[in-house]
Amino acid sequence: MRSGLVGKSFFEVFRLTAPLFLKGAQMTLLLTCVSIVLGVCMGLLVALLKMSKRPACRMVGSAYTWFLRGTPLLVQIWLVYFGLGQFGINLSGFIAGSIALSLNSGAYMAEVIRAAIESIPKGQMEAAKSLGMTYAQAMRRIILPQSVRRMVPPMINEFVALLKDSSLIATIGIVELLLTAKLLTSSTFMPFTFYSIVAIFYLALTTVFTTLGATVERWMAALE
Repeated sequence: MRSGLVGKSFFEVFRLTAPLFLKGAQMTLLLTCVSIVLGVCMGLLVALLKMSKRPACRMVGSAYTWFLRGTPLLVQIWLVYFGLGQFGINLSGFIAGSIALSLNSGAYMAEVIRAAIESIPKGQMEAAKSLGMTYAQAMRRIILPQSVRRMVPPMINEFVALLKDSSLIATIGIVELLLTAKLLTSSTFMPFTFYSIVAIFYLALTTVFTTLGATVERWMAALE
């Protein structure tokens, strides 16, 4: 099919290659969803470490965000995929990519979660403790439910950013949207056509998730 694409119009090429790009989009979405879920869990843990009264915990949380936010995501992906192989830890591209994206997302989510928690008046924690709640109970029942509403907008932005950043996984051989375009380009020498199609797919995905995010924001605002 690839050799038969040369000389056809953009729309005809789009129609013929759409199934391949849809498979790539599925992989992109899977990587993004797995990474965002694990990133939120990691972000919550790191946020709690950074707010801890113990200096050692704060140091660990700060070091985590300092390194992950201060180094390129591509370097982090290669460290996990290629670097760990030096020590006999050989991971599949999907697992390595998911780990790298999750760790990177967790560093940004940590700041989002920490800012949301710290925006809740301290008096609410004190009131919860006066009622006999432990710190964990107060966080789970009082603080976090209120913080979630303030986390949603920046979390949506992080989700969209992660969706786009997942294209870097193409460098370790995962056939997502970008690598699909690179493979087609290598056999047809039509880079403008295929990278334009990739841009259309990413634009469509980010538009869908931005719209869904805005809907969730309005719904949560109506609950207040």
